[in-house]
Amino acid sequence: MLDFGCRLELVPDWLKVPDSVKLGFTHGIAFDSLDRAFVFNMSEHAIAIFDRDGHFLKSWGSSFAKGAHGLHLRMEEDGKEYVYLTDIARHLVAKYTLDGEEALTIGAPPVPSLYGSPEQYKPTDIDVAPNGDIYVVDGYGEYALHRFDREGNWLQCWGGKSGAEPVFYEPHGLFIDTRAVEPLLYVADRRHRRFVSFRLDGTPVEAIGGDFLLPCDLTALGEHGFVLPDLNGRITVVDGRFENAVHAGQNPSIWEDPRWPDIPPEEWLPDRFISPHGLCVHDGHIYVAEWVPQGRVTKWKIVTP
Repeated sequence: MLDFGCRLELVPDWLKVPDSVKLGFTHGIAFDSLDRAFVFNMSEHAIAIFDRDGHFLKSWGSSFAKGAHGLHLRMEEDGKEYVYLTDIARHLVAKYTLDGEEALTIGAPPVPSLYGSPEQYKPTDIDVAPNGDIYVVDGYGEYALHRFDREGNWLQCWGGKSGAEPVFYEPHGLFIDTRAVEPLLYVADRRHRRFVSFRLDGTPVEAIGGDFLLPCDLTALGEHGFVLPDLNGRITVVDGRFENAVHAGQNPSIWEDPRWPDIPPEEWLPDRFISPHGLCVHDGHIYVAEWVPQGRVTKWKIVTP
């Protein structure tokens, strides 16, 4: 049983990838207003789009084949939806229409004390505040959190490696929680096995530990809870205080497997994870993208009593 009086049930064989389409490491997933799933992965089909039943529709984004990582989909004030992406190979973040037209590209932040060269910047995740400000975490580079305005102008940064405040250790994912009166920004500080929260101006709120292994990201579940992908073979549900952690799809056998994450598909267990990397909650289901070479996305129904 999961927290909040619910449990998860696997929906078997949801994603139907045709033989002509080969996905790579799947990093993130999000749904648009038409119930289409956008799966961000390292392949020539970097943005692979599926209908609500998991049937492949089309793809674009081959330029992200080597660096696909963070994904955020947002309805904006002009009534159009856009997808925000991070690229760890090309050291940039970008905003696109859902049909693949580039609307904005932001390169390495203009912070000479951090970046002697653009190659040091390896952004892993992105989110957008209600006012349009863009937040990016440099999870594989200098570990700093950056804030840009809606036009891509750099505004501020905080956090980083030794000597910074706070000190992050592979800050991999971020999430802006708008359920409260004052939105909060949460950073998945992966190698510290914790989350750190901030006000949107960078003011620190608290650091939160818990029953986490390698937390990659975070998203809202219900009115108060959260669900997070834990890279070491499980997803975790917590309440609004990050307490009462309950795990699903837990697969401890892969934690010590020297082949991880390259476990042969014939050894995959349908209801056990290998390496959850990103997830989303949509229409009463949780969709989980896993960091495996062949790509893997599973659908889980949230069953309430």
